Amino acid sequence: MIDASTLQALAWAGLGCGFTWLMTTAGSAVVLFAGKDPERGKLTHHIFLGFAAGVMIAASVWSLLNPAIEQAEELGQIGWIPAAGGFLLGVAFLIALDTLLPHLHAEERDPEGLPSSWKRTTLLVSAVTLHNIPEGMSVGLLFAMASQTAGTAGDTYLGMAFALAIGIGLQNFPEGAAISLPLRREGMSRVKAFAAGSLSGIVEPIFGMLVVLVSSWISPFMPWLLSFAAGAMIYVVVEELIPEAHLGEHSNVGTLGVIAGFVIMMVLDVALG
Repeated sequence: MIDASTLQALAWAGLGCGFTWLMTTAGSAVVLFAGKDPERGKLTHHIFLGFAAGVMIAASVWSLLNPAIEQAEELGQIGWIPAAGGFLLGVAFLIALDTLLPHLHAEERDPEGLPSSWKRTTLLVSAVTLHNIPEGMSVGLLFAMASQTAGTAGDTYLGMAFALAIGIGLQNFPEGAAISLPLRREGMSRVKAFAAGSLSGIVEPIFGMLVVLVSSWISPFMPWLLSFAAGAMIYVVVEELIPEAHLGEHSNVGTLGVIAGFVIMMVLDVALG
């Protein structure tokens, strides 16, 4: 039977992760109004990727690693051990997914992962869906922590959870466009590209809610899980987002996008946390 605190966390996670998915959908809608100029589309794509990278870097530090260290110390543990250990496990998990799951990054010709008969457009959506999983987990974990922690500390975690949801939502807007626009360039219709971009974000509420449902069993391991999500997100940033944001002739706009995303997420976390 689900207790009251879990129900509350589910409601919070549903609201937070629902917002992130809504922003992915809104970003995907850009393709419905975008022009046909491929160079302009690539420039926008680089800016969006850089912004998403900046948000994820800041969120990994302020919203995930710092709380992981603090909670570990509250449990009488050495703070850096679960932070470092969970971080490396998150990286290893994403490496395994990256190696096994068939996917294709925008502006690349050859897919990664195991050989597959999937269409090129399906592989493009798979690449984005891959790193939406740790984002949904991150939001769900913080809401679960907020529901399990009483007093001022619980309020602090709740503020951090909403800050993270807002930050990920903001970066999901360009991320939605960053998947729908390349799909349009691949020849997919506007409506289908929009639908595929929107559905790529549905894993966030799914995994966010799942994390909350099992939170009572995983509570002792929460510092490890928070840093696990951080490691997974940083892997995505380093392996995919930043390199793709600097392809071609518009590398400077990608860099500015990273800086803008980092600053906005940092301000959100400090202001709301």
